[in-house]
Amino acid sequence: MLRILFCFLTLVFFSSCVTAPGHYHTPANKVVLKPLPKEPFWWGISTASFQNEDRGYPRNSSWYFKTDWDRYAEEGLVPPRGDDAVFSWSEFDRDIAAAKKLGVNHFRFGIEWARIEPHPGVINHEALNQYVSMARRLKANGIEPIVTLWHFTFPDWLYDGKKKNQSNFSHPDVQKAWHAHMERTVHALAPYVQIYVPQNEPNGALQLGWIAGHWPPGLLLHPMGYKKAMNTAASMFRDAAAIVRKERPDAIIMGIYSLPECRRSFTHDPTALIYNIYQRQNYDHLDKVVDTCDIIGVNYYYSKSSSIRELLVRPMGERSSEYTQMGWEIVPEGLYRTLCCIRDRYHKPIVVSENGIATQSAQKSISFFRNHIAQMRRAINDGVDVRGYFPWTLVDNYEWTEGWHGQFGLFSYDKKTHERHITPPGIWLSRFIKAYPEP
Repeated sequence: MLRILFCFLTLVFFSSCVTAPGHYHTPANKVVLKPLPKEPFWWGISTASFQNEDRGYPRNSSWYFKTDWDRYAEEGLVPPRGDDAVFSWSEFDRDIAAAKKLGVNHFRFGIEWARIEPHPGVINHEALNQYVSMARRLKANGIEPIVTLWHFTFPDWLYDGKKKNQSNFSHPDVQKAWHAHMERTVHALAPYVQIYVPQNEPNGALQLGWIAGHWPPGLLLHPMGYKKAMNTAASMFRDAAAIVRKERPDAIIMGIYSLPECRRSFTHDPTALIYNIYQRQNYDHLDKVVDTCDIIGVNYYYSKSSSIRELLVRPMGERSSEYTQMGWEIVPEGLYRTLCCIRDRYHKPIVVSENGIATQSAQKSISFFRNHIAQMRRAINDGVDVRGYFPWTLVDNYEWTEGWHGQFGLFSYDKKTHERHITPPGIWLSRFIKAYPEP
């Protein structure tokens, strides 16, 4: 009975104080930014360091590293990734070749903090220089690099499985360590990188780590811890943005957020309790940092209704043609509505920074991309300032709590040869980009 009461009070806390779309209040300490000039449309592709990069060092090397996700897997809480991933670290030129085959003009990749700083204050300059080389090689091939400075993972020395409430964003040393990491990393990248993403989907990671308990640090229904971690994450975002602008005044800062559409269900959610929880998941962090952002990145995959069942239970599998392998409902029109909502709330340029489907059906995947791009074009025609579109992802890879389940890649991966083979959806998209350089 006490647990049920606690869960209810947590839901009430998590749903309170919602600022509705269209009623966002500008912070008092707003950063004043110049309007972003129009450029050719960004047709891009996105990857993530932990999902794609092999470790690159043998286990007996002093540079061998682990992340909080590796430790979490050792606790048996998520499937292990292993040391190989899809070899995007050792064989990054394969990714460049695949991106060129797609015909994209932008490539987003992540920085693995643990790789650069495997132990507190111990810096692997060789690894940092290789990230610089990756950006330089992209530019040499006519592709603009976009760097994600944090994509879900922390060095393992910021995670303690026995003190989860003092791990990751809640670690007492995280902000100081982050500041030093940002200064050295951005300074090295600045000659070759103009576009930076301080954090990828912090809103999703915070909700899954401090409320749902599925992701590190694995805290279930910790609203006060969530609030503290949220404020720390936002402060770290702003710190990174300031460091980027100091190193490169012409930098473009993009905030990327998981923004599924939530459909209000008056039958299952008459008080709007669940709907407001979803709203907070979408906007809490973004509201705190949006004034530092030149562009807002929208990661859109699915739509959901506001019900207790959908909040607590997510069935896996392609139950019908309307669902993905992840159990996500396919609603292309939800992308249109989400883009319009972000425009009305923040009045900023937008990039569709992730949009993709996990399925083994090539026909279903092609239909997904065709219909979602059509809804993006609809939004553009209705005045939404959309600057780019990035499908997720380049090549089939590790998918967090789902492990190696879920084929999102526009290229398949050969475990023996490490080759990337373009899929029918990848062929379709490459032809579309060539035919429509401006959507």
